[in-house]
Amino acid sequence: MELKSREAILSVIDILSGQYLQGKVRAIRLALISLLSGGHLLLEDIPGLGKTSLALALARILGLSFGRIQCTSDLLPSDITGLSIFDRKENGFRFIKGPIFNNLVLIDELNRAMPRTQSALLEAMEERRMTLDGETHRLPDPFLVIATQNPVEQAGTYPLPDSQLDRFLATTGLGYPPVALERSIIQGGGVRERLEQIQPCLSRDAIQQARQSVREDVYLSEKIAGYIHDLALRSREHPLVRSGLSTRGCLGLAGAARAVAYLEGRDFVAPEDVQQVAVPVCAHRLILRPENESLRKEEVFQSLLIEVPVPLL
Repeated sequence: MELKSREAILSVIDILSGQYLQGKVRAIRLALISLLSGGHLLLEDIPGLGKTSLALALARILGLSFGRIQCTSDLLPSDITGLSIFDRKENGFRFIKGPIFNNLVLIDELNRAMPRTQSALLEAMEERRMTLDGETHRLPDPFLVIATQNPVEQAGTYPLPDSQLDRFLATTGLGYPPVALERSIIQGGGVRERLEQIQPCLSRDAIQQARQSVREDVYLSEKIAGYIHDLALRSREHPLVRSGLSTRGCLGLAGAARAVAYLEGRDFVAPEDVQQVAVPVCAHRLILRPENESLRKEEVFQSLLIEVPVPLL
């Protein structure tokens, strides 16, 4: 296991949660877990709680190129992917890359975009490439999408289809900060200007080494694989659920649990690693029965964690 990379990632969490994004350590950890395991993060909350600041701060401290897509109802797929224009000097078409061609891409208010535009992200998030005008363009590596979503009851939103939700490794909210912390923020002002002062703590090589360690050096035993599968089977049989955890969801949970074990300094996955990320990784993938749609998916999946026996290692 690459200790230097792990220690640097832990310092990223400490710096951001201690100096710039206080009270948001859970979201910071999930973003880094998503990066380490090759997934993407969806932040679901009302505007004004620091979702954009989180993405900006991560890009700065990780030394990654940053692209932002502000979703509106008239946003076109080409505004995300880029387009080909005719170059008179070259007497041919030249491809102009869109903001999706960055290491860390913030997609702000994703559910304000029309479904056709939302679907333009599917290939990028899953395949790490874009096919445009019959030509395939590779996206940079590492590649992380952090998307934000407003509550669906707000005006001008389009609920994300299940296929789009399934492309996100994890979802979480930020919530209001504690009373004392929020008063301190109000008194001291916002952090957006201070984010420009953040210096990178990690090189891209260190990030790649950490991702490789998560994939190759963290052991996931047969018992833990069986535990993840048991959670999936129970979710499919749950009386409140119409469609449970898919095979992709199981793979996402296994990868996220490996990343948690890596951050904890272990070379094997323990049951508590699975439990730590099970709800943010799995709950949004559940499709509840129509009569149960008013229930919170997080609470439904939390009940599964209580019901499914934990393996003894």
